[in-house]
Amino acid sequence: MEGMLSHELRLMHIHAHPDDESSKGAATTAYYVRQGVQVSVVTCTGGERGSILNPKMDTPENQARLPELREAEMAKAAQILGIHQIWLGYPDSGFPDPDDPQPLDPDSFAAQSVESAAGRLVKVIREVRPQVVTTYNERGGYPHPDHLMTHKITVAAVAAAADPDQWPEHGPAWQVSKLYYDVAFHRRKWEALGAAMSALGIDNPYAARLADMPRDPEEEKRLTTFIPCADFFAVRDQALLAHTTQIDPAGFWFAVPLSVQMRVWPTEDYQLVWSKVPTELPESDLFAGLR
Repeated sequence: MEGMLSHELRLMHIHAHPDDESSKGAATTAYYVRQGVQVSVVTCTGGERGSILNPKMDTPENQARLPELREAEMAKAAQILGIHQIWLGYPDSGFPDPDDPQPLDPDSFAAQSVESAAGRLVKVIREVRPQVVTTYNERGGYPHPDHLMTHKITVAAVAAAADPDQWPEHGPAWQVSKLYYDVAFHRRKWEALGAAMSALGIDNPYAARLADMPRDPEEEKRLTTFIPCADFFAVRDQALLAHTTQIDPAGFWFAVPLSVQMRVWPTEDYQLVWSKVPTELPESDLFAGLR
């Protein structure tokens, strides 16, 4: 694969819900699209059992139309980011109420067997043939059952896609070259941005979240790859705002001025899980070793 051209490079992000592609790695996506890389996003569920998180959109009419709205929002975000978006086709599992846990709907994504759901993803991987795949780590980024399931099926599907004896009906085997976990939210980043806000005399929007965030002794090891995509933070924000039922323009996502983000933490960050090509850490390119 030495000397591979940008238009031959293919990146696939695998996410749980519409809006995840915009809140996690969207500037990375825009950065690579600008280079001519083909970027695909697999959205495992329709997000139809989520809540409306933008108070201005929280009406009975919108609640009734939420599946339709979330599909339209995803289409708008995909256009902004310049991606090829693929629905895996599972219903959202919903986020369990810790005070009133209910059994999962048997049709929901998280209630499926890992093997069967991974098989559906194997078909997509073999059709798209990405060299690089990103998804969530074993903790899902946060413990939503659909995020945890996305991690499980991605790891299983990437392995199965390379094995010609598994799911032969889904096309010729394809070996992904590199697997990454997205590390969108981590203490180092939030501490740096929070300190910058405090230095400017502005309330630190991360203070409460940092107080509740357990320290991860493995964080330094997890942070292996830093994509210099600050020039595309504005595109990320446009994609976020496309998800009007989920993103409050006056909320947490926009609490830190863009100029501060670009100066203090100008990267989006990843953990290299494994690579079939030689590379050296730390990396500044998801395609290091492939071009």
